[in-house]
Amino acid sequence: MRSYVAVSGSIFALIVVAHVWRAAVEGPGMFEQPSFIMLTAAAGGMAVWAWRVYRKLPKG
Repeated sequence: MRSYVAVSGSIFALIVVAHVWRAAVEGPGMFEQPSFIMLTAAAGGMAVWAWRVYRKLPKG
Protein backbone atom coordinates (compact mmCIF):
# COMPACT_ATOMS: atom_id res chain seq x y z
CA MET A 1 0.00 0.00 0.00
CA ARG A 2 2.84 2.40 0.78
CA SER A 3 4.33 1.89 -2.66
CA TYR A 4 1.01 2.57 -4.37
CA VAL A 5 0.49 5.81 -2.43
CA ALA A 6 4.08 6.92 -3.07
CA VAL A 7 3.81 6.28 -6.82
CA SER A 8 0.40 7.97 -7.04
CA GLY A 9 1.64 11.02 -5.15
CA SER A 10 4.72 11.23 -7.33
CA ILE A 11 2.65 11.12 -10.51
CA PHE A 12 0.37 13.89 -9.28
CA ALA A 13 3.39 15.97 -8.26
CA LEU A 14 4.88 15.48 -11.74
CA ILE A 15 1.62 16.68 -13.29
CA VAL A 16 1.84 19.86 -11.21
CA VAL A 17 5.46 20.37 -12.26
CA ALA A 18 4.52 19.86 -15.91
CA HIS A 19 1.69 22.39 -15.62
CA VAL A 20 3.93 24.99 -14.00
CA TRP A 21 6.59 24.39 -16.67
CA ARG A 22 3.99 24.70 -19.44
CA ALA A 23 2.70 27.96 -17.95
CA ALA A 24 6.26 29.30 -17.79
CA VAL A 25 6.93 28.38 -21.42
CA GLU A 26 3.61 29.50 -22.92
CA GLY A 27 3.22 32.66 -20.88
CA PRO A 28 0.56 34.12 -18.61
CA GLY A 29 -2.26 33.24 -21.02
CA MET A 30 -2.49 29.82 -19.41
CA PHE A 31 -3.81 31.40 -16.23
CA GLU A 32 -6.85 32.69 -18.09
CA GLN A 33 -8.12 29.13 -18.57
CA PRO A 34 -10.18 28.01 -15.56
CA SER A 35 -9.81 24.32 -16.46
CA PHE A 36 -6.01 24.60 -16.42
CA ILE A 37 -6.06 26.22 -12.99
CA MET A 38 -8.57 23.74 -11.59
CA LEU A 39 -6.70 20.69 -12.89
CA THR A 40 -3.40 22.00 -11.54
CA ALA A 41 -4.96 22.68 -8.14
CA ALA A 42 -6.63 19.25 -8.09
CA ALA A 43 -3.37 17.48 -8.94
CA GLY A 44 -1.58 19.50 -6.27
CA GLY A 45 -4.23 18.61 -3.73
CA MET A 46 -3.98 14.93 -4.59
CA ALA A 47 -0.19 15.03 -4.28
CA VAL A 48 -0.43 16.63 -0.83
CA TRP A 49 -3.12 14.17 0.21
CA ALA A 50 -1.00 11.20 -0.94
CA TRP A 51 2.00 12.54 1.00
CA ARG A 52 -0.09 12.85 4.17
CA VAL A 53 -1.49 9.32 3.76
CA TYR A 54 2.00 7.96 3.08
CA ARG A 55 3.31 9.43 6.33
CA LYS A 56 0.49 7.83 8.35
CA LEU A 57 0.85 4.33 6.89
CA PRO A 58 2.85 1.82 8.96
CA LYS A 59 6.36 1.08 7.74
CA GLY A 60 7.30 -2.35 6.69
